[in-house]
Amino acid sequence: MTSIKDVAAEAGLSVATVSRVLNDHPSVSADARTRVLAAVETLGYRPNAVARSLRTDQTHALGLVISDVLNPYFTELARSVEEEARALGYSVIIGNADERPDLQDHHVRTLLDRRIDGLLVSPTDGGSPLMLDAARAGTPMVFVDRWIPGVDVPVVRSDGREAVRDLVAHLHRLGHRRVAIIAGPAATTTGSERVEAFRAALAEHGIPLPDTYTGQGDFQADSGRRVTEGFLDLPEPPEVVFAADNLMALGALDAIRARGLRVPDDIALAAFDDIRWFVHTDPPITAIAQPTGELGRAAVRALVDRIEGRPPESVTLPARLVVRRSCGESPSPVQRSTT
Repeated sequence: MTSIKDVAAEAGLSVATVSRVLNDHPSVSADARTRVLAAVETLGYRPNAVARSLRTDQTHALGLVISDVLNPYFTELARSVEEEARALGYSVIIGNADERPDLQDHHVRTLLDRRIDGLLVSPTDGGSPLMLDAARAGTPMVFVDRWIPGVDVPVVRSDGREAVRDLVAHLHRLGHRRVAIIAGPAATTTGSERVEAFRAALAEHGIPLPDTYTGQGDFQADSGRRVTEGFLDLPEPPEVVFAADNLMALGALDAIRARGLRVPDDIALAAFDDIRWFVHTDPPITAIAQPTGELGRAAVRALVDRIEGRPPESVTLPARLVVRRSCGESPSPVQRSTT
């Protein structure tokens, strides 16, 4: 990675002069400034992305990089982050990664360049050198919902394993044995964790999960639609499709309806990440709900603790199963949730 020493060598100046240019010191000559900026451009050096996050002045602004602003889960998360930050005297600047690692890093770099006091990130994958460098440099940072293994920053997330076990037990009681999953990206911690929890829960009931019943999605609706179409084309389609997030569940529902099939009469549907819309679908969708508002508020508190010199703590909150009528449940005027 290019360092400030490399910039100094390229410009033919001292490190101290380069530092003064990068920090807009008034004593720098026009010639030195021109040479440093040319070296920065030539080498692709990004001074603010890491170095300038180690500052003592505060802007009372926080950065939030979310995976997909069109996902209602992240929309609700962003709202709770903004509300809690405002209550603590901070504003929030939001970047939408759209489930793209390159766009994620663009927003992280831009936010650090704007001298935010701290950064909240829901990583799109586990391979961002920029975030690793920023964490090592001491940038106040908290991961929310997802995390990057090996990066030593607090993590605020939910644990959905027990809720997945509850879902599988619920499906088993209803008599379902051919169960498929639309998995999220394996490069994300939530994607890998949910499919592993689902597989383990099925094994507890002696239910296999063959490769033909495991479809790879990307946490977006089109992938849910595509994977479900593949399931429906099988000689023996599954009885239940479990989508590992809400948008993939909506895509699955589109694919099922496009074939003239009905949920749950012809095929059942369940989802991870409950959203308010699910109660209004026909039938209402059985889903695993995360404590989204609590996660957002806890993430802000952890980040502000870090910024203000208090030891931050990671937080893990339980998800829960919300039973409705998309898996063959008996009609009931009251939805039931497990805790």
